[in-house]
Amino acid sequence: MPKHDFVLSRFIRKQGLDRLFLECDAHMWRLGDRRIPEGIAVDGGSDWFLLNRKFVEYVTFSTDDLVTKMKQFYSYTLLPAESFFHTVLENSPHCDTMVDNNLRITNWNRKLGCKCQYKHIVDWCGCSPNDFKPQDFHRFQTGWDGRARLLQPTSPIPLADSALSIPRAQQTARPTFFARKFEAVVSQEIIGQLDYYLYGNYPAGTPGLRSYWENVYDEPDGIHSLSDVALTLYHSFSRLGLRRAEASLHAPGESSCRYYPMGHPASVHLYFLADRFQGFLIKHHATNLAVSKLETLETWVMPKKVFKIASPPSDFGRLQFSEVGTDWDAKERLFRNFGGLLGPMDEPVGMQKWGKGPNVTVTVIWVDPVNIIAATYDILIESTAEFTHYKPPLNLPLRPGVWTVKILHHWVPVAETKFLVAPLTFSNRQPIKPEEALRLHNGPPRSAYMEQSFQSLNPVLSLPINPAQVEQARRNAASAGATLERWLDSLVGGMWTAMDICATGPSACPVMQTCSQTAWSSFSPDPKSELGAVKPDGRLR
Repeated sequence: MPKHDFVLSRFIRKQGLDRLFLECDAHMWRLGDRRIPEGIAVDGGSDWFLLNRKFVEYVTFSTDDLVTKMKQFYSYTLLPAESFFHTVLENSPHCDTMVDNNLRITNWNRKLGCKCQYKHIVDWCGCSPNDFKPQDFHRFQTGWDGRARLLQPTSPIPLADSALSIPRAQQTARPTFFARKFEAVVSQEIIGQLDYYLYGNYPAGTPGLRSYWENVYDEPDGIHSLSDVALTLYHSFSRLGLRRAEASLHAPGESSCRYYPMGHPASVHLYFLADRFQGFLIKHHATNLAVSKLETLETWVMPKKVFKIASPPSDFGRLQFSEVGTDWDAKERLFRNFGGLLGPMDEPVGMQKWGKGPNVTVTVIWVDPVNIIAATYDILIESTAEFTHYKPPLNLPLRPGVWTVKILHHWVPVAETKFLVAPLTFSNRQPIKPEEALRLHNGPPRSAYMEQSFQSLNPVLSLPINPAQVEQARRNAASAGATLERWLDSLVGGMWTAMDICATGPSACPVMQTCSQTAWSSFSPDPKSELGAVKPDGRLR
């Protein structure tokens, strides 16, 4: 069994083995302290391992004191899989069957992976491996014969007779068949590098090599699996695509490329190209108005660029990028809410990316759609800081519309970014009722996002509050039905672009392209993801 750099007292402390945990309501609660059972040699390591049949039968069916007491002890443990099997094996009659290698390499970067990023679901600060990226490729290339041990072991490992295989050290100088973590939404390139290293290059002209599609919704999932924010925006994206078809595909005076939307979206994919998020692909149904027949289309929408350096630029050069979203992943340094789909009840996080330089303090200002300053705070940026992020404690609901986050240095504008808070057309997956829309779309009570008012900063920042704009926001908040949809679609159209649209099957629109013949559609060819029969030598290609 592979063991974490094994110092027993530190391992017990890091794993929380001396604490009592209980899982309830999707949260792991820490209840208090406890003692480690006496007379037991505690062991532990990876939770990726192989078990032979004899040991599995022993752990499953034995009623001896060791197995019975360990099952009880580990029933109230934070990470039982990283210690239960190891400890039972170490103390059992099967202890001589251990092989200290689980044939895998894990990408530990504790500087990034130990950020207490799971405190919302567990009363503990643990560590998690990072995804492999192109700069990590050298780790696969060290080995006995210069080839990656990940791929080319020179001798078999007798695992059939071993109870457990789990490694101590992070190296590839011994046989390694598996590696983690890989995640194409973080880096498709490293997967391509390994694929090329193993099997050689694909033929010239092979499509889809730098593309990645990830399904996030499919019709069988049911709309109950979607949030109201996602459902609202997916519908709006579909309508944006139909307007593109009408504007760019049909000739004047004829309606063969005009459509009326029908039903809920059928599927949604994230689309990446060269490791950059390119937007959403929405498959949706629509009636072709020329022939009154239902067609299935796919629309590609891409977010517009919203980060802007101040003009004229300031002499402050450390800020490289800023973004607002939810589900910030401090380990991989990205927002897991791709595209930043936000509604009035979301709690946005502001992120900044920095270059190296002297310690500085910057001021961050959040401005709502009618120029009410919702929050302002200072951030100390240390010389080595690469990313900062902060979630201001704003009172909800947020006013729908386009928000602005300004970054200033000595009160001189450095840059700004924008984000959309979408008004909802659905509540609990049903068309929203007027009274619910008004409650959610009118901003917080008295337009007070925090206890403190920042109104005195409006003249300083040249942000006048226009009464006509405030009145229009009030009227928008009271809208419902088609009027609400038009307001939503105008906001979405200002922040997203319908890049293209295609048909998944026959279409009465003569210039509508077929999705399988595009380079971007989820129906387009993706040879790198196709798995054929395993070859006699064990390879896939």
